[in-house]
Amino acid sequence: MAVLERSELEASPLADLHAIADQLGLEGFRRLRKADLIDTILGEPAGSDDDDAAPAEGEAGDAPAPRARKRRAPRLRRGRGSDQDEEDSAEEPAGEADVEEEDVDEDVEVPSEPRPASSRRSRGRGGRESSGRESGGRESSGRESASRSSRGESGSRRGGAREEEDGGGRTAEGVVEVLGNGSAFLRVDPPEPSDDDVYISAAQVRRCELVSGDRVSGPVRTPRRSERYPSLVRIDTINGTSADSLSDGARYEDLPVAWPAERLTLGSKDPTLEAIEWLTPLGKGSRATIVGGRGAGKSETLHRLFEALRETEGLEVSVVLAGARPEEIADWQNGPVTPAAALSFAASSDSQAQAIERALDAAKRVASRGGDALVLIDGLDGIQAAAARRALACARNLREAGSLSVIATASAPLGGETTVVALASSGGPPALDLVASATLHPELLVGDDGAEAIAKARAAALEASS
Repeated sequence: MAVLERSELEASPLADLHAIADQLGLEGFRRLRKADLIDTILGEPAGSDDDDAAPAEGEAGDAPAPRARKRRAPRLRRGRGSDQDEEDSAEEPAGEADVEEEDVDEDVEVPSEPRPASSRRSRGRGGRESSGRESGGRESSGRESASRSSRGESGSRRGGAREEEDGGGRTAEGVVEVLGNGSAFLRVDPPEPSDDDVYISAAQVRRCELVSGDRVSGPVRTPRRSERYPSLVRIDTINGTSADSLSDGARYEDLPVAWPAERLTLGSKDPTLEAIEWLTPLGKGSRATIVGGRGAGKSETLHRLFEALRETEGLEVSVVLAGARPEEIADWQNGPVTPAAALSFAASSDSQAQAIERALDAAKRVASRGGDALVLIDGLDGIQAAAARRALACARNLREAGSLSVIATASAPLGGETTVVALASSGGPPALDLVASATLHPELLVGDDGAEAIAKARAAALEASS
């Protein structure tokens, strides 16, 4: 077996010297400089350059200085009951046994087989068992104190992490504003943004089905590095109701539905609206489209329906303008109710679809909580057909909750409507095309006599058009 030479050790990197010292079971070797570490490995007093540097016998005191000896290179594979391990461990310099526990090196790995219990005990505890009971007792108590201190610090750190995670007892309450990327902000001073606003992750928005306008509260944590706003740790309440109780409910799409059975009363003297009310009746939960060619008056009819229904008691009405003319957007914005979203035809189809989806999400929340909502959309031609069908499919009359009605303009029926209001392209005021119009199960809305009257009127219109 080769003997360790000083020249070879001096040429070795520090990581290799640490590995050798670790194999020899030396204590505190990580705190030594390279030269002192080489002296310790070779068994020489720290600070000596060679064997001749040791003081002569009798110069430093009565006891002769220990003669330095060279150690053999450590073996990577060790057998059971290695006497050499115990001997090397017992001859470590005095005072090393009183230092704190050695650090665990995670950077240097020396391949070796698992050590026997005696060898692991000799190295892992710094050979203290072979140094005598007194030294072992001191080390044992020292380790217990260090362990208790470490556990205390660890517990303190964990407690601090929990305190930071819970926001240190700080809670925030405000109004949700959902962003286009799915995340949201809790506006503490709505509607204007402020530096005190709280960030809500997209995962929490999806999990709690938050929509713009919801009032939520919950604990807040301080911003981490590179974060500008504090973040909401969890959502405790939504509109004054526990978030847990709301999350236990079924998804909106899974709630049982029924055909619309409660008619929306228009009560208008407008000829077009009178024809719609009695010949193509609309109900709570109706899925309706107003269709017709260019110039048929689809947007005008939708605006008249809004004026007739906006003050209906217990009905939350919202308007979405998607792909409208700038002049039409200005007319709506100057009216009594500002649209929930207003995008001109210059906006992309994705932007229009997202605006419609956000308004429908808010309406679905109203319906699932037992309220009645109506969303008027002008119009569906600017978005993809699949997105238009998804928007229309949101309308439904919930058996055990409220209702969501959707009335939208389109150039042609999409399919799946409960009511189609077709307008004749007469070039004048909007006029109902009764032949192309229809309502499913009108008897539920206007009774059997009303349904019979609708059937007779359609038959007469068919005969007149043939």
